[in-house]
Amino acid sequence: MKKLFEISLLFFLSVSLCSCPYSSAYNLDETPGIYVEDALLGKWAVYMKKPGNNREDAIYLSLNKKTETEYSISFSGDLDELKPYRFITSDSLAGTAFMSTVGDNQFLNIRINERTYIAQLVLKGGKLSLLPLAEHFTGKMIFNSTALRNSVDIHYKTRVHPVLDDEFCLRDMVKLN
Repeated sequence: MKKLFEISLLFFLSVSLCSCPYSSAYNLDETPGIYVEDALLGKWAVYMKKPGNNREDAIYLSLNKKTETEYSISFSGDLDELKPYRFITSDSLAGTAFMSTVGDNQFLNIRINERTYIAQLVLKGGKLSLLPLAEHFTGKMIFNSTALRNSVDIHYKTRVHPVLDDEFCLRDMVKLN
């Protein structure tokens, strides 16, 4: 019985430790180099179902031009799921972001609370998806931006489907303005 409890506890810990988006002290590029895309600017929204609940809540993403190559980014809505991860203490989250291209994919380097989160950005058919990499997308230790860029490049070249943090993915957002 004790062995079963230990195995269950280890499984729970491994799942809970891997359920965060990848964060790093480094960006994909040392400095922003891609100009802000006007098509991305504005307020975006998506309705998401909470786990274990049939109610849908709106999550809003706001992208504004901070500089020629940087965005001001904010998320708002019912973000209670983020409170256990200590990302937020209220119903909004704000930071800065800039675009990077790795291979054929576009990514946002999102800087919030002194950490950088890497999320694939897909704009298709007038809908925007923001798909953050999962914490365990790589088993390598990352010590600089070049190593992070190489890890993301290899990951996307060798995987049929990238390892994303599905709980934090914002898929098929529609533009409100």
